[in-house]
Amino acid sequence: MSHTVGQVAELAGVTVRTLHHYDEIGLLTPGGRTSAGYRRYDAADLDRLQQILLYRELGFSLEEIAVILDDPDADAREHLRRQHRLLTGRIARLREMVAAVEYVLEAQKVGIDLTPEEKFEVFGDFDPDQYAAEAEQRWGGTDAYAESARRTQRYTKEDWLRIQQETADLLERWIAAYDAGVPADSEAGMALAEEHRQQLSKFFYDCTFEIHTGLAEMYLADERFTRNYDQHRPGLAQYVHDTIVANAITRA
Repeated sequence: MSHTVGQVAELAGVTVRTLHHYDEIGLLTPGGRTSAGYRRYDAADLDRLQQILLYRELGFSLEEIAVILDDPDADAREHLRRQHRLLTGRIARLREMVAAVEYVLEAQKVGIDLTPEEKFEVFGDFDPDQYAAEAEQRWGGTDAYAESARRTQRYTKEDWLRIQQETADLLERWIAAYDAGVPADSEAGMALAEEHRQQLSKFFYDCTFEIHTGLAEMYLADERFTRNYDQHRPGLAQYVHDTIVANAITRA
């Protein structure tokens, strides 16, 4: 059975013009022609076209493809093995691309809608989008997450700078209290924890004492949070945790 150029174009998802070009450069010359001179493609031609399109998909130039397919010493099995290696590598790269796209989509749901320049100006080396997908996976079904997403979608660069400044100021006073040996369950220590809870409520969601103590536990259970505090002072994460727990027990 043979096929017209139009049939082959439709079957392979290419244009007739592309098939004409392949014929003109000797890359894919149809096995037959009608009495009127029209191209007819047989099964062997379709097999070759499949090879051509595969190598094109893998980024080979037409000249390189011609050398591969027309090498008299070529080993068909070796070509298949080469195709398998190339395809496997391409699949891995495509999976990485898909993961990256999904990551961006998930990150956008958090609502930190700033340009890359603004994000760097506000957050420095820390990328808040980095944990967006994880945050939704862990808390996406909660009212607190929904409220945080709703609020942050409206925040401008100036809002984030103000939040960052207030957060940094509180952290400095937490560090000072730790350095001074202020007991975690003292009025001064608990006041810092309560200020932190109020900040979260003001900027992101209604932070109940239960939620706040849950965050405190995470500051110790998740090494990323522990490291974030302990980079300022070894043991600071434990101190912050203890002030929050003491505040919750006393005020709740």
